[in-house]
Amino acid sequence: MTEQLGDGIEEQPRNAPPAATWGHVAPFVAWLFLMHMLGDPAGWKYALRSAACLALFVAFRPWRWYPKPDWRHLPLALLAGVAVFVVWIAPETGFAARLPRLQQAYLLWGVMPPGKVPEPLTVLPYAPQVCGWPLALVRLGGSAFVIAVIEEFFWRGFLYRWLLARDFTRADLGTFHAGMFIAVGIVFGLEHDRWLVGILAGLAYGWVAVRTRDIWAAALAHVVTNFLLGVYVLAVGAYQFW
Repeated sequence: MTEQLGDGIEEQPRNAPPAATWGHVAPFVAWLFLMHMLGDPAGWKYALRSAACLALFVAFRPWRWYPKPDWRHLPLALLAGVAVFVVWIAPETGFAARLPRLQQAYLLWGVMPPGKVPEPLTVLPYAPQVCGWPLALVRLGGSAFVIAVIEEFFWRGFLYRWLLARDFTRADLGTFHAGMFIAVGIVFGLEHDRWLVGILAGLAYGWVAVRTRDIWAAALAHVVTNFLLGVYVLAVGAYQFW
């Protein structure tokens, strides 16, 4: 992508400031790296990952490249967050069990790995009776207030806009490009074991970002989803979502 200057002269595309790129990418990459390096899940490992990645996020301050949150977008963000939560759990609730064939098809093909119905969990590393309530609550907080925000700054703030312009900090978050929008939603979904509803979630958060031109609105929607999901997990013991 080039920009037209006066007299038809084209300015060569610019790269984003390195600090902006690192600020959006490093916390997310660190999350994936620590998840891989720490191995089997455990309450203290999730706490360590959350603390380390939150520290990176705060140190890099990627919000410097955005306007302040616009509270006029609060209702839309809340609505989107609640809607994604409902869609996320609905196929695995007792209500969905009234349609056993449809639920079976979802569990067979909509959950990683495709073609195999998930087996009941035998290890519950984040259950309060296993890791204790402090670490269980840290798990809830890390999911809702750390990785949800980090992901939005990466997927919507960085990747989607980087596909629009090499200097993604100058790309309008409100620009809608169907192919790139759908591609980012799909890759976001494939990052999750519930990949099918994950894609729908990625499209929903992306729509909020584009509709409002506000990264904070998308982040808040994601925070609401993850917070409600965590409360649901702890309330009913649905640890397959964690």
